[in-house]
Amino acid sequence: MQRKRNQTRVVCVAVCLAALTALLFAGSASAKLTGEFIKFQQCPYKNLEVKKCIYSPTEGGEVVLGNKTVPITQTSVLQGGFAKPNAETGFSKFFEASNGITLSKAAQSVPGGLAGIVPEASSPPLVKALIKFFFENKITGLNSTLELAKPASEIQISESRLLEEEGVTLRMPVKVHLENPFLGKSCYVGSSTSPIWWELTTGFTAPPAPNKPIRGFGGELTLFEEGSVLQLKNTVLVDNKWSAPGASGCGGIISFLVNPIINSQLGTTTAGHNTAILKNTVNVASAAAMRLNDAEHP
Repeated sequence: MQRKRNQTRVVCVAVCLAALTALLFAGSASAKLTGEFIKFQQCPYKNLEVKKCIYSPTEGGEVVLGNKTVPITQTSVLQGGFAKPNAETGFSKFFEASNGITLSKAAQSVPGGLAGIVPEASSPPLVKALIKFFFENKITGLNSTLELAKPASEIQISESRLLEEEGVTLRMPVKVHLENPFLGKSCYVGSSTSPIWWELTTGFTAPPAPNKPIRGFGGELTLFEEGSVLQLKNTVLVDNKWSAPGASGCGGIISFLVNPIINSQLGTTTAGHNTAILKNTVNVASAAAMRLNDAEHP
């Protein structure tokens, strides 16, 4: 009889513990964002210093680095949060994405591959196809991947200049990872100690020669979630006054031989010889509205 009572008590205790565990789990479960807020899920919106969240995929455009022009065909995303603007500078403090991926890596194929052989635009389709086959494959091909060169906190952003199409909208330290089996894993143009500083604008640029001024575009505005989410389609951010250091770390132990070869292919990368044209869809949300949406959907 006593043994039966003990068994009953064990079962009751186990049931109570299971129920308590379920309650604790339910209480600690994360709320879920809904609607247009879902895309901002990696924004640190629960940080009260964060006033706005950004999710901005770059879907097209090109980057010109010296003699190399690389079309943007793979989407890269800039995401995170930012504070209210500084009264003196107009820039907002930037906060990295919650998952640590503030700028996603998207490898872009470099036309002509490692050899840099690019057919004339007027070349017959067969010639273009053959050159692509021989010089842009897994062995001879070359990929270019844009990465942040410093912590996300070094990014500076101005929402007002984005909309006004005047002045620097986004100041960002980047580096370019050149990827090919022959080059090894550490071939970069730019680094954390010597980054490429992009000062992107939706307005006009003022580059040194031989580059000429170009113009960005603030995008086509649509509001969602009762005005708490702003979307700018077909935004164009541009900068053609930046400079870049020479390539380094290419070729591993024979980098002293390979670096000069890569740099000779790149040509002059001083200011006036480089261009960044980023075609984006810029999404910005109120962090306060996100916190409310979060609380309403446990």
